[in-house]
Amino acid sequence: MSIKSIRDLELKGKRVFIRVDFNVPLDEKLAVTDDTRIRASLPTIQFAREHGTGIILASHLGRPKGVVNPKYSLRPVAVRLGELIQADVRFARDSVGDEVESEVRRLKGGEICLLENLRFHKEEEANDPKYGEQLARLCDVYVNDAFGTAHRAHASTVGMIPFCHEAAAGFLMERELEYLGKLVSNPEKPFVAILGGAKVSDKIEVIRNLLSRVDALLIGGAMAYTFFLAKGIEVGKSLVEPDKTGLARELLDVAAKNHVEFLLPVDHLVASRLDEAAETRTTVVEETPADWMGVDIGPKTIEKFQEQIRRARTVFWNGPMGVFEKKPFARGTMDIAHSMADCRGITVIGGGDSVSAVKLSGVADRITHISTGGGASLEFLSGIKLPGVTALESQ
Repeated sequence: MSIKSIRDLELKGKRVFIRVDFNVPLDEKLAVTDDTRIRASLPTIQFAREHGTGIILASHLGRPKGVVNPKYSLRPVAVRLGELIQADVRFARDSVGDEVESEVRRLKGGEICLLENLRFHKEEEANDPKYGEQLARLCDVYVNDAFGTAHRAHASTVGMIPFCHEAAAGFLMERELEYLGKLVSNPEKPFVAILGGAKVSDKIEVIRNLLSRVDALLIGGAMAYTFFLAKGIEVGKSLVEPDKTGLARELLDVAAKNHVEFLLPVDHLVASRLDEAAETRTTVVEETPADWMGVDIGPKTIEKFQEQIRRARTVFWNGPMGVFEKKPFARGTMDIAHSMADCRGITVIGGGDSVSAVKLSGVADRITHISTGGGASLEFLSGIKLPGVTALESQ
């Protein structure tokens, strides 16, 4: 991909519009409870500050559906960002308009202004060209550092770029494209992918695309049970997608033709109900009690998966191995996280619940790359062109 970097831009004395992903959780008092996404943007913001540019930051938060709602205001994010960088962060009460344009014109080199929630305007998600042009009027150059929104063709990720003199990727966007790009273009072998979560249907295209690239595919979580059903194995009350068994058989056939090791759990933890106080036992999958459900992979499966991870030179993981939010059902997911941390190869976590799990395990700092975009990373690995990335390529 031919995409400019923020390093390639002449920034001094200019105004830069940086699309960030500040879609962070807030508590009842509207204070930021997890600043991970804010911290992820800091290298790009600090680089722009050091190069004497006035900085306009823009993001969405939640789904206000085009209506101004104080519950989704980015004002608390401006406060938290200021604390992190130990500098004043101005806050604009809107994202476009005369008042905002006047505010950003006053920015001096190194000063920052965070715009109000882009999604307070329905034109943002509609990729309205007039709104895109209004956003572009605020800046001299554009930088996208919000990989988590790159799979959306919105005004701030696509529509405003044709109206900007130059456009480039920030450091976070660059890092995402570098590591995810390696997975689909030139992974170091052996390449092992671990997929979990609830539904096969959520990851059909990812599996298809990876089956032509990986040496082994390890399947855990509830999605494994659809594959068992496709094999004629009864799985009790475990979560399944009966209408996807034909697809599951097709994917198993593709794996066999491509000589990919397709590993399903050999044993699992089952529970009488989805409750931490429920009775549990470990069984081989073929002996799942009719009224029980699978809630985690079992110890023998963990060993088999760990063996694959140990000898891998590249590992990609997306989706938990069980209902890890409930402590009695978390062992499989936690053990896989620790195995990823111990792996000597390149390790990539593909966003979503896997990120929560690896943070909960306490080994996040030992993973090579943790993607900030769950949906975006899966679409990228499915071979789908991301609108926000394609728009940067065209500049």
